[in-house]
Amino acid sequence: MKGLILSGGKGSRLYPITYTNAKQLVPVANKPVLFRVIEAIRDAGITDIGVVIGDTGPQIREAVGDGSRWGVQITYIQQEAPLGLAHAVKISRDFLGDERFVMFLGDNVIEGGISPLIRQFADSDWNCQIVLTEVDEPQHYGVAELDEEGRIVRLEEKPRQPRSNLALVGIYMFDHHVFEAVEAIQPSWRGELEITDAIQWLIDAGYRVYPYIHRGWWIDTGKPIDMLEANNRVLEELTPHIEGVVSPDSEVKGRVIIEKGAEIIDSVIRGPAIIGEETKVVNAYIGPYTSIYHHCHIERCEIEHCIVLEHSRIVDVPHRIEDSLIGRNVEITRSRVKPRAYKMTLGDNSKVGLL
Repeated sequence: MKGLILSGGKGSRLYPITYTNAKQLVPVANKPVLFRVIEAIRDAGITDIGVVIGDTGPQIREAVGDGSRWGVQITYIQQEAPLGLAHAVKISRDFLGDERFVMFLGDNVIEGGISPLIRQFADSDWNCQIVLTEVDEPQHYGVAELDEEGRIVRLEEKPRQPRSNLALVGIYMFDHHVFEAVEAIQPSWRGELEITDAIQWLIDAGYRVYPYIHRGWWIDTGKPIDMLEANNRVLEELTPHIEGVVSPDSEVKGRVIIEKGAEIIDSVIRGPAIIGEETKVVNAYIGPYTSIYHHCHIERCEIEHCIVLEHSRIVDVPHRIEDSLIGRNVEITRSRVKPRAYKMTLGDNSKVGLL
């Protein structure tokens, strides 16, 4: 089998963080989401992977390279415009050939990986398998309606009145018959070739399409709150270890990772949390569900339930920062007047003087 990762979206729901970087490269627990997707596909035994890229293609290429660091081979496929998931499949025909493949959205995080799914599909004679999960607001997703025997009856993209609460997770498995479908369907009202329409075409044409109901957690990291929730989930699964330096006057409790070259001085770190390489934490409190990326400086402040990206500096903040996604090269320092609380989503290269 081959792998196909869709990594061409602009990430407008994550603005301003994604004004200057691809949304798939925003880290969850100090690892870009796209890297996690590559690892999931590799761990399922697939080493030939195509990555569909768009406007942020140069950033994706620079970060991922040829895939050798993961033991895989990466082929880049340029999509001229965001014309839909089925369009991404269509333009990947030369790379995929007639092989079966798994398609994975590059901004999704899923519990447990996909190895069992890949084995199940590889050993079957199915033409397509889709992953579904129960969600609270299905109108925001592609939705599947099943009959009493658990077979797929109908798929609909972002329906106003959903017929079920089963959403498509963003992981699909196909054989070569999907190319018949993507050639046969027409653009939707959004002007896109919808993958739900392609799968519905397969169902109507009599091909074998099977659902898999995922019972673990799954997160589409499209919005800041989703990034924070994904960060929470992944931090809870990490194995704690300390490679950096922790001073005797510091306290580290719970599931905490302190990466190589990090320094913790006169500070309290309560997990689950991760402190990145060459980051310095001085006289500070880092609370649960916080990821501080590499080369940051955190001093005389309190941070909890946050993601702080690389090369950021947060010093002398008088009240706790929480529920925040803070971009690259951000500087937050104290000003004269003290507000009681702060919540913020800061883009790269921002500077904030707190009143």
